[in-house]
Amino acid sequence: MSINSANLFDKNWERYDDWFEKNINAYFSELKVLKKVIPEGFGLEVGVGSGRFAQPLGAKIGIDPSRNMLTLAKKRHIQVILGTGENLPFNDLTFDFVFVIVTLCFVENPVSVMKEAGRVLKRGGRLIVGEINKDSWLGKFYEDKRDKTGCLKTI
Repeated sequence: MSINSANLFDKNWERYDDWFEKNINAYFSELKVLKKVIPEGFGLEVGVGSGRFAQPLGAKIGIDPSRNMLTLAKKRHIQVILGTGENLPFNDLTFDFVFVIVTLCFVENPVSVMKEAGRVLKRGGRLIVGEINKDSWLGKFYEDKRDKTGCLKTI
């Protein structure tokens, strides 16, 4: 994530996490889809945020540049690391799976994030990327729900 994105999430961490509570059906729908593609094993979430995806999807480690978001992830029993996806502090071939859920749109260099994710994956490991196409009906729906800060208002 970029410094600006980290600042945005540090300022709005409570609103971000509360969104999932207010939109529990949307959240559970996203989890249901993701659970179908997440393998078993040792996993990492890049852009872990509050841990809303890492915890139920089995990623034990998460990295994020937002200190406030990492505080929430830690409460969800995720081992947290302050950092960015462009420079993962892990050895090559470490993880069975890496997922990047609605994160690439916030990073400085998406290509670098993807290369780093590939570097830390074991041979035969799985990289899962979850994004919402801004031109899709869902992307347009979410875009209409943004407030002045760029955060999603309650749907």
